[in-house]
Amino acid sequence: MTVAATFEIEYLQYLGPDGKPVAELPAAFRDPKALLPLFKEMLFVRTFDSKAIALQRTGKLGTYASCLGHEATHIGIGASMQPADVFAPSYREYGAQFMRGVKPREVLLYWGGDERGNDFSGPKHDYAWCVPISTQCLHAAGAALAFKLRKQKQLAVACCGDGGSSKTDFYAALNSAGAYKLPLVLCVINNGWAISVPRSAQTGAKTLAQKGLAGGLHCLQVDGNDLIAVLEGMRRASERARSGEGGSVIEFMTYRLHDHTTADDARRYREDDEVKSAWTREPITRLRTYLTEQGVWSEAEEKAWAEECGKRVDVEINAYLETPVQPVEAMFDYLYADMPPDVAAQRAYVLAQEGR
Repeated sequence: MTVAATFEIEYLQYLGPDGKPVAELPAAFRDPKALLPLFKEMLFVRTFDSKAIALQRTGKLGTYASCLGHEATHIGIGASMQPADVFAPSYREYGAQFMRGVKPREVLLYWGGDERGNDFSGPKHDYAWCVPISTQCLHAAGAALAFKLRKQKQLAVACCGDGGSSKTDFYAALNSAGAYKLPLVLCVINNGWAISVPRSAQTGAKTLAQKGLAGGLHCLQVDGNDLIAVLEGMRRASERARSGEGGSVIEFMTYRLHDHTTADDARRYREDDEVKSAWTREPITRLRTYLTEQGVWSEAEEKAWAEECGKRVDVEINAYLETPVQPVEAMFDYLYADMPPDVAAQRAYVLAQEGR
């Protein structure tokens, strides 16, 4: 028998679920103090997420997509990018966006039903949220092509979920990245569920990372609940992209600890035992244990930081709640650069109905 090709997918993990090292740490993180700023950002994101859910439950926010359980993956991705890079998120990567300058009040504004929340104060070359899943992967591939043609040492990073990796947009993006050796990093955040569809029901691939092999990309699977592994995986992919070696597909193994959104009830399709098991692997407890055992973090420090996070999030919530509501005709003002006559007529009708 002649074998046409064989492959292996490397798996990265440095901290086990119990917070103990399972492999030699990368040189950049052998000093545990280097992880403290990012751990604090993870705690901030969790505080934000909890308060956002509370806002929705009290009728002060629309449907909201929780990021509970994704903190290490999101913060690690955001921390690994340079300001001039381009980020194409889906709609859940708040931690990565906060690392790039997006304000929490803008996230709340968006989920409050105001499209101005999608005009982020982060880098203007980053893409807005794209709810149709995986279409942002092609946008990122386009940005990566521009970087290559201009001979710029920048990269484009796109995020999608496990379900998104089964979309044609994802495959088209990885095919383009491989064919043209683009500086593109496709981050597949595998949280086990595409809304109510389990990963096992939407692809037969043994790993999602291996999908990149078909396009000729470097592929890696990472423990997405291990911040160190996330940072190391992103470092490798970024260095490859910036040095002209081409793109990567990284599968981040994590878990969606909350419902898909606040409009969902995951109890209808997930077993309680599965969720309880996932909580034993969640990222914050893991890193907290490691930092505490290394003597660089304490319960008193976490209590003080939790209070600070609560205050900071409350400032953002108040800014969101105090944002003046747009007039009803604003729904027409963001659709076209030049408003077509029929849309202009609808706008005029709305104003007439209001006596204006």
